[in-house]
Amino acid sequence: MANGDIPVANPPPLASHLPDNVLELATKLEWKPLPADLRDALRGFQRAACYIAAAMIFLRDNVLLESDLQFDHVKPRLLGHWGTCPGIILVWSHLNLLIRNHDLDMIYVIGPGHGAPASLAALWLEGSLERFYPGEYDRDATGLWNLITRFSVPGGFPSHINAETPGSIHEGGELGYALAVSFGAVMDKPDLVVACIVGDGEAETGPTATAWHAIKYLDPKESGAVIPILHLNGFKISERTIFGCMDDKELVCLFSGYGYQVCIVDDLDNINDELYSAMEWALGEVKKIQKAARSGDPIVKPRWPMIVLRTPKGWGGPKEVDGKIIEGSFHSHQVPLSKANNDDTQLKALNDWLSSYKIGEVLPEGEPAESILSTLPRNDEKKLGQLKVTYDPYVTLKTVKWEDFAVEKNKDQSCMKVTGEYLDKVFQENPTTIRLFSPDELESNKLDAILDHTQRDFQWDQFSRANGGRVIETLSEHNCQGFMQGYTLTGRTAIFPSYESFLGIVHTMMVQYSKFVKIANEVKWRGDLASINYIETSTWARQEHNGFSHQNPSFIGAVLNIKAQAARVYLPPDANCFLSTVAHILHSRNKTNLLIGSKQPTAVYLSASEAAEHCRVGASTWNFASSSPENPDVVLVGIGVETTFEVVKAAELLRAICPKLRVRVVNVTDLMILIAESKHPHALSRDKFIELFTEDKPVFFNYHGYPTELQGLLFGRPGLERMSVRGYQEEGTTTTPFDMMLVNGVSRFDAAKWALKKGSEANQDVDASLVGEIDRRVKEVQQFIKDNGKDPDDIYQLPERVEG
Repeated sequence: MANGDIPVANPPPLASHLPDNVLELATKLEWKPLPADLRDALRGFQRAACYIAAAMIFLRDNVLLESDLQFDHVKPRLLGHWGTCPGIILVWSHLNLLIRNHDLDMIYVIGPGHGAPASLAALWLEGSLERFYPGEYDRDATGLWNLITRFSVPGGFPSHINAETPGSIHEGGELGYALAVSFGAVMDKPDLVVACIVGDGEAETGPTATAWHAIKYLDPKESGAVIPILHLNGFKISERTIFGCMDDKELVCLFSGYGYQVCIVDDLDNINDELYSAMEWALGEVKKIQKAARSGDPIVKPRWPMIVLRTPKGWGGPKEVDGKIIEGSFHSHQVPLSKANNDDTQLKALNDWLSSYKIGEVLPEGEPAESILSTLPRNDEKKLGQLKVTYDPYVTLKTVKWEDFAVEKNKDQSCMKVTGEYLDKVFQENPTTIRLFSPDELESNKLDAILDHTQRDFQWDQFSRANGGRVIETLSEHNCQGFMQGYTLTGRTAIFPSYESFLGIVHTMMVQYSKFVKIANEVKWRGDLASINYIETSTWARQEHNGFSHQNPSFIGAVLNIKAQAARVYLPPDANCFLSTVAHILHSRNKTNLLIGSKQPTAVYLSASEAAEHCRVGASTWNFASSSPENPDVVLVGIGVETTFEVVKAAELLRAICPKLRVRVVNVTDLMILIAESKHPHALSRDKFIELFTEDKPVFFNYHGYPTELQGLLFGRPGLERMSVRGYQEEGTTTTPFDMMLVNGVSRFDAAKWALKKGSEANQDVDASLVGEIDRRVKEVQQFIKDNGKDPDDIYQLPERVEG
């Protein structure tokens, strides 16, 4: 087969060797024919929407086919994805009926987000585009012309579903996490149903593979339901799909094992009758499961319903063009007639295809026929594009005073331990509007105080089921991210704590979400959202016991690269600063917050009031650690818990061995203040930056992350040549905590040696030869670690404070 072409359309899967009786696990519906007028109305919706979707890809004029198509009616650049559109539209038309018949609150999450033409066509038909874009996409001939001709051109809707799309809570770019987002959306929303269509290409992704397990974390007493619809059209961009090559027995066995009841819909001649029955069955099963749970007799391991829908890729499009099969093959994935703007044969094929929908019947005068309108939900607020929870859902949290959990300064305390105690109270005060999603690390990360008044939520565990737990622990970062997104996008607040090294797993998911929120903030009809909140702990600086694989602070850079309006990276230096920052982010909106702290007990430098002020300004001079805060020879800057401790201890060491050296110690807790003025809302003014870091003195930044990140942030600041940046250097193994400081060049000794060398250049009373004394101490510590397998006992003694 040349170029991988397959010689038949819609090829069936090879037969498996599974026994036939496994099909008894599937649901076999005795569907009844729909009333003829209802079936015709459904087909009318589908024809109209499919025509509009196809026209959006191709036409820039003659959008109602008032004459045969000419080349100048076709767009010069043909952009869009046709293959998935008929399936999306088919499901949309039936969800309309389900909502109309049962007065449902329903969201349609579309995994194949490249099928934006399908979504936009349906939204125009139901009047949602007119509501949110009045005068632009009205439900009349002018609005239809605008929709079709502006698609995928500057000023129009983009080729993928995004925040400009009414009803959308999922960025339609990267595939894989529509299902997890759907489950997060229904948590603590007992009346909400999400229909999630998962393409069979998306179903091959790792995030989707693990998201099928999400039913195991859904308590039907307190939460809504997801109806997954696996859409098998058999092809990806240029290859058949795994699921499309599985026969019914394989599909039924797989999804029955996951915990689903499977209903297969594949009778193309009676697809509307069969799908209507399947939708009614699925909703009935959902209600049955919820009724049992809400009446106090929950079903143990309920088999939640799901639908497997088999339809040809590009159904209804051209059958064959230039000797290549189009409908039922990968050739229909994007633009099935890519030369329609310059090839007579393809232009005629386009004309024949679009004419086949007979739009004069379904779009008379460019408006939806009355029969189409009869299939829509009667209440506009229930339409898939207009449910309020999809565009203006935010619910504020009841405030809990973090100061009540503050600890005494000049002591050691774990940032995570006190944060767990604080969050325990936050969860008590907000029992249905905040959740924590964690990849099985709550105890390890010392946040377990959260469980003092709540529990874990795992419905397949007899010890964690049906108890209203606020904590979901699943060893899938993808699920945690997807759950957090869905929960946040429907108005609530979520926290995602993780080992630092493994947050990178969800890097691109975080970026896609941030893109969605960026556009949402620019769309006037969308309201605010809570921020998404990451807590990184078990950082490289204290992962010496797990080794090199667990030492990776790269997620900082991922957050730094998103838009400045959203990016927030905080490295609070002690427990009180961490508490203050957590309290802040829980009430922030539309941000991507990353907090980095230590789970081990570390020094507490600031009282509650001092911490609040320090966090408010983002950085400050620490007089208690400085020998000459007003007129320094050098400035030592700590950014991060352990790296700040080393700076403070370096200053202490220098006071002892070289009291003539004038040292200012600065801590930065809000990383974004360092960015050049005007490039970030938190950036220090030039005058403030100079006030803090001086105009001409050498500055040593001891940074928790990769040095190149900080160097990039500082670019544009005055006097870069005087600044030295140290940070994690990709050095590590299973060793001791202080050895990790040494091998990465961020120890107190490294900071002190730099300070002596730089200080001696401006202060003749500073003896640079004292570097030799520091080298001697380094060797002593290294030998002790080698001989004893641990750090010296005094290495983490609290630093002495400078009086005055």
